[in-house]
This record gives sequence, C-alpha cells and structure tokens, in this order.
Amino acid sequence: MTSFEPPPPFAEPTGRRIRVRLGDEIVAQSDRAQLLVQYGPGGLPTYYLPATDVVSGALVDEQAAGGQRTWTVQVGGKRAERAAWTHPGPRGALAALADHVSFSWRQLEWYEEDERVVMHARDPHHRVDTLRSSRRVQVLAGGQVVADSVRPLLLFETTLPTRYYLPFDDVRTEFLEASDATSVCPYKGRARYWSIRVGDAVVKDVAWSYPDPIPENPKVRDLVAFFQERVDLVVDGEALGRPVTPWSTADGVAQGDAAHRDR
Repeated sequence: MTSFEPPPPFAEPTGRRIRVRLGDEIVAQSDRAQLLVQYGPGGLPTYYLPATDVVSGALVDEQAAGGQRTWTVQVGGKRAERAAWTHPGPRGALAALADHVSFSWRQLEWYEEDERVVMHARDPHHRVDTLRSSRRVQVLAGGQVVADSVRPLLLFETTLPTRYYLPFDDVRTEFLEASDATSVCPYKGRARYWSIRVGDAVVKDVAWSYPDPIPENPKVRDLVAFFQERVDLVVDGEALGRPVTPWSTADGVAQGDAAHRDR
C-alpha cells in the first residue's frame, strides 16, 4: 500500500504581483509577497503579504490567541469576519512570514497580476502533466467492469497517484449516478462528480470530470477519471494497489474546501 505524504511547509518570495479584493475594493497589493507552500489539514498553498502593503484601516476588530492575530476585513461598506490573520509560528523555514498577513480564499478574491486565482495559490514546484496513452485501463467496482479503455489520458501530478482519464464512450454510464458534489482545482478547473451504483452497493463521489478546464490544461476536457483509492484499476492486466491519500474516503472530495473552511 502506497501512502502519499506531503512535503514539510516552507516559504519563499514570489515575483508575481498579488492583489486581494473584497467586492470592488482592493484590500492589499504587494510586489513583495511570500508564498507559503503547505499541504494537508493545516491548509493549502497561500500568499502572505507584508502588513505595510495592506490598505490602511482595512483590518478591524483585532484578536490575538496562541501567537496568532486575526482581523475582520472591512472596506467599501463590506465586511468579512475573521478573514485576515498572521502565521502563528513564523520560525525556521517560515521565518519570512513574520510581519506578514494572509487572507481568506473563501471570503475574498485573490489575483496573481491581473488574473484571478481560486481555492489556493499555485505552487511553482507542483507540476501537472498530461500524456495520451494506449495502455488498457479497466475500472472495476462491485464485481462489474465499469470502464474499459485503450485510449486513456494519463495525468501526472506532483505527490499524487497517476490519474487515468477515460472517454465517456469507454465507460458503462448505466453504473454512474450524478452527484451534487463539485470541487475546484487551480491547476485544472471546476470538477463535477458521479457515484457508482452496482446493485445495492454505492461508491460515493468516486468519478469526476472537468467540463470546462482552465486554458493551461485543456486535454482533460470531458474525460472521466476514477479514484483508485476506492475502486479497482487494472492497467495492462496488472491490478493497481489502492493508495492512501486524502481521497481514500468520499469526504476527501471536499478536502480542499475543508482546508480553508474556517478561513
């Protein structure tokens, strides 16, 4: 069984101009931002901006606890409660975050230069590569072959298992049930989900597709992938093991949102 462990967090400067907005108003803008690279329950990659680059008077109702300061953001008649904070332990590899402030990705809008970024910052050390292949990929659930394809698109993403994206024509869609679940990835776009039902057995939110991926990753459009953490994948006749990742349970679909849920 393969377990995918995130690297330890670290901070580094970015050459990108970072803007944070609440409604139509700029809250902070900096050419000196620090990128915090982190993964896991503690959060996802984000930017910290020098406190001196925050608009004067935008941070109100300061609170302090456990070495961390938090504020409500207030500009242009709008408020975002507890939507700004300092890092609680800016030491060692995170020392550059001292006297810097970060903001909620859920409550405010973030921009790299003039382009909006959603969910979390993009890690420049994180790659997403897609390669067309002729491997035979079979997906099995509940004893049934749910998909069988010899024209997969293989997606290789740093620290994650290889994902196999298949044409819908190669999937037995009678086993798929549309889900209300969605997720957002800054490297791929917004995904929609399906569950697999075989008889009375249901594997919840186990398949996903990107109907409108971001321009940098067009090849995944309208293909479907399956979490091999919760179904069986056979590639060229060899059964793959089930890796241990945040998506090993259906709750992992919301992992990215959960990482920022209180932010």
